[in-house]
Amino acid sequence: MLVKAKTEVSYIGVEIVVDSTLASPYNLQPLKFGIDVVIHSATKYLIGHNDVTAGIVCGRKDFIQKLKRLRKILGGTLDPMAAWLLLRGLKTLALRMEKHNQNGMQVALFLAEHPKIAKVYYPGLPTHPQHTLARKQMHGYGGVVSFEIKGDFEKTVKFVENLKLCLIAASLGGTETLVTQPATSSHYFINPKQRRKLGVTDQLVRLALGIEDAEDIIADLKQALDKI
Repeated sequence: MLVKAKTEVSYIGVEIVVDSTLASPYNLQPLKFGIDVVIHSATKYLIGHNDVTAGIVCGRKDFIQKLKRLRKILGGTLDPMAAWLLLRGLKTLALRMEKHNQNGMQVALFLAEHPKIAKVYYPGLPTHPQHTLARKQMHGYGGVVSFEIKGDFEKTVKFVENLKLCLIAASLGGTETLVTQPATSSHYFINPKQRRKLGVTDQLVRLALGIEDAEDIIADLKQALDKI
């Protein structure tokens, strides 16, 4: 999530909270822009191997101390093994993010030029409405690329099902490339009319790129597109 102007309104002592999971700390550090609290789904890029469920909260020392006491009372803290796996993943975060960034840019450029793709959503592309802001704030643009297939719901389903290297699964930030069609997964239970209002069309596909060779990912996308 990109950082916008800070508001002066505060109801609970914290003015702005940013979920920076999709960027990772490698690509964006919201605290540098005056953000009060930053949260991450550590399950994603930070751990990087799709084998732990965890979360991280970063912010002012006084806020974190209060939160720490609250967590001790309520429970729900990480077990030692999960904490160790998170520390293990952090050791390779920079290396993995460089590859995620490279794959994201190469795949986005490929899709943007493909005749069977209607639209690509990726902050690294000049066509993205927040591209200028992303260039100013981000080290890289991450490995999540969303795009719309030219066609209908059935054609999009066929495309996703024809992928071989890209696995159908609803996560991101791991070493494997994962793909979902939101209309059949994360947004399945939302009324279609409301989905469209949110910008989630039947033709929307979300690609969470792993660290495979970009050429292999593109070859898989190309062969699936050739079949629709």
